[in-house]
Amino acid sequence: MHHALTGLDHVIVGVRDLDAARSGWARLGFNPTPRGRHVGWGTANYCIMFERDYVELLGIVDPTQFTNGLDRLLEEREGLMGLVAQTSDPEATAAAWRAAGLEPAEPRALGRVLELPGGDVELRFRNVLLDRAQLGGLGLFACQHLTPELLRRPAWTRHPNGATGIASCTVVAPDPAALAERLARVFGSAAVTRTDTLAAIHTGTAVILVASHAQAEHLHPSFDLEVPGEAPLVAVLAVKVADPDKAARFLGLQGLPHRRDASKAVLVDAVHANGVNLELVPG
Repeated sequence: MHHALTGLDHVIVGVRDLDAARSGWARLGFNPTPRGRHVGWGTANYCIMFERDYVELLGIVDPTQFTNGLDRLLEEREGLMGLVAQTSDPEATAAAWRAAGLEPAEPRALGRVLELPGGDVELRFRNVLLDRAQLGGLGLFACQHLTPELLRRPAWTRHPNGATGIASCTVVAPDPAALAERLARVFGSAAVTRTDTLAAIHTGTAVILVASHAQAEHLHPSFDLEVPGEAPLVAVLAVKVADPDKAARFLGLQGLPHRRDASKAVLVDAVHANGVNLELVPG
């Protein structure tokens, strides 16, 4: 059955201080959007928009309201806390997931009020949610954009570091084979390629790499990667930049520690990016 997924829509970075995170990612060379507030929830975000996908900085602005579990996650850590697939048809996605043995919730609406200088506008979405337990503890859901014309403006997709989109996410899993099998149910078996210790899920845009801790350290030797507990960890985010040298110069002007690897990628440790090990890669 056709799952109607068209790529990786965005990744979610949970942060404890939303405005500080916005300033921190601006120092990294990104151009965050104005703040968005989820309608009826206690959460808000700043987004780093690219042409096909984006990075969401998500925080709590009213702890007395519904936070969708973000409060519990932030008690443990900041960092990459969820992957979001893009769907063109939430009902078809939900049906395909059910046929694959998953148990998605019925598609549901969500709104986000974007606070613009000329007046607020509401972005609208329909999401298909999966309980984390169905993916071994990995957070993942599907999102359809109902107001795509409001989501991106040219000024929001231009970044001082030259970023153009998400290249990949590396997920460190206690059982990579089991997680790869679950993600094959999400994206379809044809989207997954495997070796003995690594699986690559080709979403249609970015690639999700699923690895053991040892294999992830081999892939990313310059980072000190956390060993996962019972649940997988999204350990590394790779963002494409038009010119890594330009990105490195920008970070140098900001006084931010960084280094280069053999592929000329620019590497920034998690301590400087709200718990995200960040690679700025040619692309």
